Amino acid sequence: MDIRILLVEDDEHICHTVKTFLSEAGYRVDACMDGNDAHQHFLDHRYQLVILDIMLPGMNGHELLREFRKLYNTPVLMLTALSDDINQIKAFDAEADDYVTKPFKMLILLKRVEALLRRSGALSKEIRLGKLTLLPEDFKAIYRGTELPLTLKEFEILMLFVQNKRRTLSHEIILTRVWGYHYDGDGSTVHTHIKNLRAKLPEDMIKTVRGVGYRLETDTLEEDTLEEDPL
Repeated sequence: MDIRILLVEDDEHICHTVKTFLSEAGYRVDACMDGNDAHQHFLDHRYQLVILDIMLPGMNGHELLREFRKLYNTPVLMLTALSDDINQIKAFDAEADDYVTKPFKMLILLKRVEALLRRSGALSKEIRLGKLTLLPEDFKAIYRGTELPLTLKEFEILMLFVQNKRRTLSHEIILTRVWGYHYDGDGSTVHTHIKNLRAKLPEDMIKTVRGVGYRLETDTLEEDTLEEDPL
């Protein structure tokens, strides 16, 4: 299991305890105790889950969540001592996926982590969206039983669309998520790969949203047959 988690927690004891527990459960955990440091981790690495405190040195958790959502749709679990309604509503309005208050039981935290990873598809051996099946471990895409001849980048782009099936993705988001934050290419790189991917797909399922980016049209895939619940 190669699931990478970012843990942002300024309490040294809690940070060490959670990191150790999740590491023993088989996850790769990067831990930081400062909001500014966490922001740099966002930009430098790809994570399948973020566990985020609110009260932090530097950027606070609410600020980090807003910045993170500009680029990623990765699950974010807020882990904080702030149990009031205002902070919880503020977190969910900023698209947090779960909210756990301290004190908490480690086993319950683990189960919440597993639930978020299952919903995102990170723990699934396959993700099915109607007639389309993705096998993340093998980088394969299968449409009605036939494997599509996709390159690695084309598969990663299609996977990104499936995980964000109701969102329009800009050139910048696709470039950052697939090629990485420090990639020196431009929007033409995305356009070329989208063009090649479209040519290999049996149906016209990737639509251009002029002036914004691209969106996966799930109607062509018979969305009512969805068996996994991606991001």
